[in-house]
Amino acid sequence: MTAYQAGRLDEVHALSNRILEHNAGHVGALHLQGLLALASGHAETARSWLERAIQIHPAPIFYNTLYAIQLKLGDFAGAIDSLRQGLAIDPDFAALHYNLALTLQHHDCLDEAAVSYRRTLELDPDNSAAHNNLGRILGDLGALDEAERHYRRALEVTPANLIARNNLAMVLLATGRYEAAWPYFEDRWISFRRADGTPAREPVQVPLPRWTGADLRHGIGRRAGRVPYERLLVLDEQGYGDSLQFVRYLPLLLRCFPLVGYVCPPALRRLYEQSLCSRWPGIRLLDAVPAELNDWDCYCPLMSLPMAFHTQVETIPAELPYLHADPKQAAIWRARLAALPTRYLPRVGVVWAGGHSGIAVDRLRSLTFAQIAPLLAPAHIHWISLQKTDDPSKRANSTGTACADPNTNSTPLTDWTADLADFADTAALIANLDLVISVDTSVAHLAAAMDKPVWLLNRFAGCWRWLQGRDDSPWYPGLRLFTQPRRGDWDDVLTRVARALQQRFPHAGTPLQSPR
Repeated sequence: MTAYQAGRLDEVHALSNRILEHNAGHVGALHLQGLLALASGHAETARSWLERAIQIHPAPIFYNTLYAIQLKLGDFAGAIDSLRQGLAIDPDFAALHYNLALTLQHHDCLDEAAVSYRRTLELDPDNSAAHNNLGRILGDLGALDEAERHYRRALEVTPANLIARNNLAMVLLATGRYEAAWPYFEDRWISFRRADGTPAREPVQVPLPRWTGADLRHGIGRRAGRVPYERLLVLDEQGYGDSLQFVRYLPLLLRCFPLVGYVCPPALRRLYEQSLCSRWPGIRLLDAVPAELNDWDCYCPLMSLPMAFHTQVETIPAELPYLHADPKQAAIWRARLAALPTRYLPRVGVVWAGGHSGIAVDRLRSLTFAQIAPLLAPAHIHWISLQKTDDPSKRANSTGTACADPNTNSTPLTDWTADLADFADTAALIANLDLVISVDTSVAHLAAAMDKPVWLLNRFAGCWRWLQGRDDSPWYPGLRLFTQPRRGDWDDVLTRVARALQQRFPHAGTPLQSPR
């Protein structure tokens, strides 16, 4: 086992074979063979070795290894059963309790997972990972005070636990303690996910000095030769919604820098050109991080700008709109909408599902079309789909319910999203709407940044940016939150939205007296 732990797998293989030649029932050697097979990617073979070892001697450690093999094979029920069998032999085996909790948490069995984490901590009080994971469960269940206590304990035990630092940032931000939160938020990169859900655990950075908020134009942090920093490169990070929320800081940077570059996602470029660059010539958009950085003096990640500006809830820059549609594009959509028989009805855009289906949180923030469909049934509103997705299951017709023919509006939902190539196109359509109702995704940020009324369908214990216990947002004064009262309860949310729609549009269907 010492050779295995040291990574000398060839030596382990030779030794275990030699042992089994003399004693075919040596459970230690059988266990090692299973570990080797698992490490080599042969999970079925590994399971056979472990089952042989357990048949001879059902030790808890063998059940723990069998659990790992069964997880690899996708046998969730078998993995749980192996852990429980191991615990039946040794109820005080802390690693089995931890693995049981971790697996239950991964499969969203939060209450059961919390019980197992608490038992883990009774046996192993200084288990930093268990404190962090229990904190995450408590946060997901809305118990933020208790979650914070476990995150802080995780950091007392292991100060380098970056996952706990990031999770603590989420609690501090959600409770409005921004000044305390931003330094912990600098470790957010540990939880970054790519579009397919895989981790991308590297901070965005370039080999330039990092700007942290000093007013460099007044001589602080000068380079060699007493030349002040004047050109800041802002690096994009995370998703479209994050970019749409935080580009509000780019114009503020021009107070410190004559030139601000932003590495801009392609889908946002045209929108930002017409909204930001046309108004502030000092903002320059780049398609990628330049291969040569000689044109730039320093850099800052986009989502570090709130910390650089010492942002607190009361000082969030929320002057709207800071994004807008191109007037000519908006006029084209206005004409298309005016040509429909429903031109007198209120126009409400709707998004019922987020993007990035590989990310676990997407399941929590998204509704199916079958869930949202009853809201769209009343005929006194013209619903406009803003649902863009590469996942067919999220489309309106995935349930067999057809969208409207955009020329006849034969059903309540008109879908022109195939004509929306980027966010500039989406903005042009949104410019002609009276209201946008959306789950927590990029379209909500876009519409809110355009100062359109937005009703956000918010999951229980949702994203930090919406704060705890509020139905409004200091980030977007025109945004209204409809938050789940219980985890997963969209029925209550949709009931309240339907009631609010009736109040907002009590005379829907009456011809409008003024042109849009």
